[in-house]
Amino acid sequence: MARAPVRISMPDEAKKGEIVDIKAILRHPMETGYRVDNVGKKIPRNIVTDMTVTYGGVEVMRWKLQPGVAANPFIGFSTVAIETGELVFTWTDDTGQVFRESRMLTVT
Repeated sequence: MARAPVRISMPDEAKKGEIVDIKAILRHPMETGYRVDNVGKKIPRNIVTDMTVTYGGVEVMRWKLQPGVAANPFIGFSTVAIETGELVFTWTDDTGQVFRESRMLTVT
């Protein structure tokens, strides 16, 4: 499992019951498989196919990506701060490579 080249924006802490906005951008080429290289050889498809986020071990977001999604996909979503816990962001691409990154949310 590789460490994801990702930027995640979210607060480090929140009050219990507060709505928390989370944004993430994954640096990935999202190659559709339709392009050719400079010698005319088809560039194989390689897109991020799935993304999940768990919070305290419970899935709070799932996203199924398609070839029409641009390079470096961005996702924004909200969740409710229930308890202090780890948010784990996981992406899988067409090559089977799994990327994972995590952030801690402290609930006061």
